[in-house]
Amino acid sequence: MGMLSEFKAFAVKGNVVDMAVGIIIGAAFGKIVSSFVGDVIMPPIGLLIGGVDFSDLAVTLKAAEGDVPAVVLAYGKFIQTVLDFIIVAFAIFMGVKAINRLKREEAVAPSAPPVPSAEETLLTEIRDLLKAQNRQP
Repeated sequence: MGMLSEFKAFAVKGNVVDMAVGIIIGAAFGKIVSSFVGDVIMPPIGLLIGGVDFSDLAVTLKAAEGDVPAVVLAYGKFIQTVLDFIIVAFAIFMGVKAINRLKREEAVAPSAPPVPSAEETLLTEIRDLLKAQNRQP
């Protein structure tokens, strides 16, 4: 089997396609979470601590000189990114927890006992009749 055909077999497998779909959805979800944190969560928190915009929080380590830009430690953006991560991690945790609960309920659900075949039913009836006959004097 050539390298190209092996790669084609690998790339067409369901798991690779599922992973690609998950990555695309994850990227879109990441944008939604970033907007949620930046536009919905952070403004009220900034208002609570005195009208501070977190994305503007920074410490200037070295001022700009001529053509050299300033060296800035932008810890506000870092705080916002950490909140993004926490929200995404919590959402994924809740999703995995729900999936695990569904799998657990699926495993716990008892399956119906198999229906005996016609031959087994007939043999059971014969056995029961023979037992009844042997008990009678």
